[in-house]
Amino acid sequence: MKPRLQASLGQQLVMTPQLRQAIRLLQLSSVELDAELTEAVESNPLLEWDDGEVAVAPDPRQADVGDAEAPAEAWSDSELEGWADGGRGGQGDDPESGSLAEQVADPETLQDHLLWQLHLSSLSARDRMIGVAIIEAISEDGYLREPLEAIADTLDPPLPDLDEMLTVLHVVQRFDPVGVGARTLSEALCVQLSTAEDTPDRALAMHIACEHLERLPRLGVDRLAHEIAEPRDAVERAVALLLSLDPRPGARLGEVTPESYVTPDVVIWRQRGAWRAALADHGRPRLRINRGYESLIPHTSSADAAYLRTHLQEARWLLRNVEARGETLLRVARCLVERQSAFLESGDAGLRPLTLREVAAELGLHESTISRAIAGKYARTPRGTLPLRAFFASGVGSGTTDETSSAAVQSMIRQLVAAENPRKPLSDARLVESLRAAGVTVARRTVAKYRESLGIPSSQDRVRIG
Repeated sequence: MKPRLQASLGQQLVMTPQLRQAIRLLQLSSVELDAELTEAVESNPLLEWDDGEVAVAPDPRQADVGDAEAPAEAWSDSELEGWADGGRGGQGDDPESGSLAEQVADPETLQDHLLWQLHLSSLSARDRMIGVAIIEAISEDGYLREPLEAIADTLDPPLPDLDEMLTVLHVVQRFDPVGVGARTLSEALCVQLSTAEDTPDRALAMHIACEHLERLPRLGVDRLAHEIAEPRDAVERAVALLLSLDPRPGARLGEVTPESYVTPDVVIWRQRGAWRAALADHGRPRLRINRGYESLIPHTSSADAAYLRTHLQEARWLLRNVEARGETLLRVARCLVERQSAFLESGDAGLRPLTLREVAAELGLHESTISRAIAGKYARTPRGTLPLRAFFASGVGSGTTDETSSAAVQSMIRQLVAAENPRKPLSDARLVESLRAAGVTVARRTVAKYRESLGIPSSQDRVRIG
């Protein structure tokens, strides 16, 4: 066959620096976003803090009576503090409880984040068991350094074979953060590249990551381009793409400090019988373009003007991406409020099954976007300050066309045990019958698993305790 040139038209998604910045900002918590904006102000002369006052919102404790106006889209921290104690479902009368925003948050470890995604996945019970073992073996930086054979030996018979372990591992590696569970740096980069479809130079970057990564520092771009017979500029772009990836995909969630404080990104309140959601004050961009420096661009030398124009474009990108982050977060929060209004009213007993896929389909977004949007985000509600991931739950079969969330079933079990006759505690079989009478059909082993996770002893042990 003779070599020939052929022109063709096509469309592709380009992973531009702006898009990578938008994705990174979306997954940052409020504290991390503030640090990011502070660094941007210090390094970019075209950015400055916007000290404008935020519109004062009415007291949410009175939002459900009268004809009060709806709260403004942005809430200040002082307003959040003012009503935190008064609407937490019976907890506001405790003068020593303090504001939940001032209490130390339970740190979310990397394992917590991965296990949550695992239980919301569509894997079978056996694959979930394998997934739990794999996730527990992942180190804080996101790497799996223990051999799969050794992990399989820790599981109950029948032991899974290597193909089963690899299948589940590949699913875990595509959880958020992408690339977690990789066994080498090369594998971590390749997994991240595999999710960036239609990105220019992706195939070449993946070839370099899989075949030449260890030799790249020694060879350099020029020698590597000569060795693999690729244009130097293409190799340079591929290497730049590799450098934009995360070499330690689990480090952001793995390095947890006990001094982490809850900073709510969203405020949820009830007004005239309807649940509403709005961004907190720090969920809004508090930066603006420095008009003084911007006005100097037409009157400076070409070199200085180019410097200012570059930073002006970067500032505009940042402001646009921060605004897009807030809009996406607000859309997700409003969807959660609409789908889980019973949870806000009744607690765990009202929690309905809800997955990332369902929210993504409703909002027209990707599942990974939803996962990034809720990672490390909290909502101030009348029931307290809750992580957004608390609004998601896996489901179990019920006697109706709908499913009941596992959290709701656990709440029902807790209530049944609390109301039982201490002299005749309910056995697991009796609990199954009581749940079935309430329209929830679950297996006895499922009830036993939920009872143990709640720390409730068996019926025989409860008799002894009584």
